[in-house]
Amino acid sequence: MSFPGPVAALAGGVGGAKLAVGLAAALPEGALSVIVNTADDLALHGLHISPDLDTVMYNLAGLADPQAGWGIAGDTAGALALIGRYGGPTWFRLGDKDLATHIRRTQRLAEGARLTEVTAELCAALGVRARVLPMTDSPVATRVQTPEGELEFQDYFVARGTRPKVLGVRFQGAGEARPSPEAARALEEARAIVICPSNPIVSVGPILAVEGIRERILAARVPRVAVSPIVGGAALKGPAAEMLRSLGHEVSAAGVAGILRECLDGFVLDEADAALLPCVEALGLRARALPSVMTDAASKKRLAEGVLAFAAELAR
Repeated sequence: MSFPGPVAALAGGVGGAKLAVGLAAALPEGALSVIVNTADDLALHGLHISPDLDTVMYNLAGLADPQAGWGIAGDTAGALALIGRYGGPTWFRLGDKDLATHIRRTQRLAEGARLTEVTAELCAALGVRARVLPMTDSPVATRVQTPEGELEFQDYFVARGTRPKVLGVRFQGAGEARPSPEAARALEEARAIVICPSNPIVSVGPILAVEGIRERILAARVPRVAVSPIVGGAALKGPAAEMLRSLGHEVSAAGVAGILRECLDGFVLDEADAALLPCVEALGLRARALPSVMTDAASKKRLAEGVLAFAAELAR
């Protein structure tokens, strides 16, 4: 049985995109809205690049590179190679087809369209039927504090390969930003809110930092469930484990639950971490152990169905 009613998911990065694919497959058409982190957007080569939006969009469109989880499968890098030959920066890898997305986005923004409107246009062109919503149409930027100084997120993440120790994180502009009307409505109309297995510090954190989003989630009278991005004390993708450790959090599913617990009713961790169920429940949350490592379409849908079934139990 399909979950009754619309679902709002919060996502950033590859793990979030994978569960978004599963949720889209498990829900009736039009029932899913994915609110995506935009605090790691950047301007490069004169283009507005939205890495998390594109990762979610490409995955939902069935275009994503299956190995990396981001970018477009089979893409080439001829333009980037020539940019390097001209003396331009090549540290941020952009494929030739991927560039078309950034060119069109930049053009539409320059014409006065909101980022939410542009994202909807791009998704429609690629056949994405779920609503992919930027967390805000306003500029928000993740700034990572390190011994080398404060770094833009992509400088820390890509250019420096997450090597600098993280001393702190701030979200520039989040206090002044507001959710788009579309994102606000998705949260208000949702029958369940799902926080996908994304880095709780720099993927989920910026979304919750936007004035009005956390408040709507806290006020929601529907089940709110998160899925852990940490399995067996390690992150499946990205710098989440190192970030948690350097910021003084426990590197475990229970550590993630502790960070997000204010916004949750239930928490899903991997079966490999089932011993941590009592630790999560001690935080005042209901907990469920499920196979959470998503390797193909079937495992994505299976996890999504388990999460939605858990949400339905919480609703009762």
